[in-house]
Amino acid sequence: MNASELLEQLQNLYPPDRLLTRPAQLAPYESDGLTAFRARPAGIVLPETQDEVIQTVRLCYHHEIPFVARGSGTSLSGGSVPIQDGLLIGLNRMNRILRYEPNQRIAVVEPGVINLAVSQRASGDDLYYAPDPSSGPVCTLGGNVAFNSGGAHCLKYGMTANHVLGLKVVLPNGEVCQLGGDSLEMVGPDLTGMFVGSEGLFGIALEITLRLLPKPEVYYTIQAAYDSLAKAGDAVSLVVASGLLPGAMEIMDRLSLDAVEAAVGVGYPSDAKAILIVELEGIAEEVEAEKPRLHEVIERSGAYLVEVAKDEKQRLKIWTGRKSAFSAVGRLSPDFIVQDGVVPRTKLGESLAEIDRLSREYDIRVANVFHAGDGNLHPLIMYDGRQPGALERAESLAGEILRLCIRLGGSITGEHGVGLEKCGYMREMFGESDLEFMFELRRAVDPLQLANRGKMLPLAEAPALMTRGAHPLEKQGIISRE
Repeated sequence: MNASELLEQLQNLYPPDRLLTRPAQLAPYESDGLTAFRARPAGIVLPETQDEVIQTVRLCYHHEIPFVARGSGTSLSGGSVPIQDGLLIGLNRMNRILRYEPNQRIAVVEPGVINLAVSQRASGDDLYYAPDPSSGPVCTLGGNVAFNSGGAHCLKYGMTANHVLGLKVVLPNGEVCQLGGDSLEMVGPDLTGMFVGSEGLFGIALEITLRLLPKPEVYYTIQAAYDSLAKAGDAVSLVVASGLLPGAMEIMDRLSLDAVEAAVGVGYPSDAKAILIVELEGIAEEVEAEKPRLHEVIERSGAYLVEVAKDEKQRLKIWTGRKSAFSAVGRLSPDFIVQDGVVPRTKLGESLAEIDRLSREYDIRVANVFHAGDGNLHPLIMYDGRQPGALERAESLAGEILRLCIRLGGSITGEHGVGLEKCGYMREMFGESDLEFMFELRRAVDPLQLANRGKMLPLAEAPALMTRGAHPLEKQGIISRE
């Protein structure tokens, strides 16, 4: 693979400040939010128009050079790590809201638009964009589409796939096509749904048509403290079994509470082993009717302290703490892996008890922060990468947690994707026929496997090439781990 001819032709398309090739320019892009994996591309382009993206992809196809599209680089599965000697296409400058129609409740955006910016734009019309990942103030919607991001409120409102109506995309061969449209009503197969969550394997989104929702009339947020993490996990099933559908249910354990308290000073209970945040939202009459039922369930679940956010300021303080958890854990450990497995809600208590046992067995601290409503675990596995073998031990523990999720009837990922990190577990999650179908679909859209090569389905002609242990690309020297 020789990218020199490609870079020469890209000089005709991009000015020098938007075609990066010097080592110092490439270094910041070598890894993403999962810093254990890194690779250096041959070059980076920073397009500002759709036409530049299209022409770039066509050139990559002509020269058979693999490419990776990247937004803010917040992926926690290695999904936006570049390909060694390939091309990285940075989309942050494509950050325009192209169309905003509050009467139709839609917004058409470019892939570099920040998640939170859509809700800010729509707030004057009492509308908002529902998916709210913790990285919402910095992550881009192109990345949200690639990984089908969720967030705290996905329990009630669903994932990114439930809010993307249409896409204009450039396929890996440079062909441009329109998927979906402006309406919830579709004709034919759900190609939009196929593209969302495909981790960049099917090309690059150029325009994204989003569904906007009316802001809830009222919020009612409670914070329940428990003397064990398992009790907090079991409380989630009780809430759902009661018939309530909260906007969000989140759990944080003692380690994560300590980290957040040191970082932002929310005022969480100092003696709690875990807290459960439950938020009701909707029209005032509906929320008012649900309040007594929620309190009855929480009291029955064994909470020893229940606090209600008395105003919007206190509510936002609670959520600021929860959404600061990942970064705050950096106060406790120089390095950590954020895992992303899913278990059935009824198995939350069991899974948390087993994670605690594994933490003791491996002698590795694990902070638990997760979207309890849909069973999406986010254990933060702490290690010091300066110590020999520490990363490998942390990855081994992470693998045991993923296998636990599979055994309990869950999934190896809820919203962070497979990326580079979980390729070795695909065979444990899926059967051979399922994997072969995925490969057939991948090859039908991108026979040369140029788009985000090595992610989710790594450089494979058959599923048997996926093995546990060292990543296939690492064996070939295409990526490295530190």
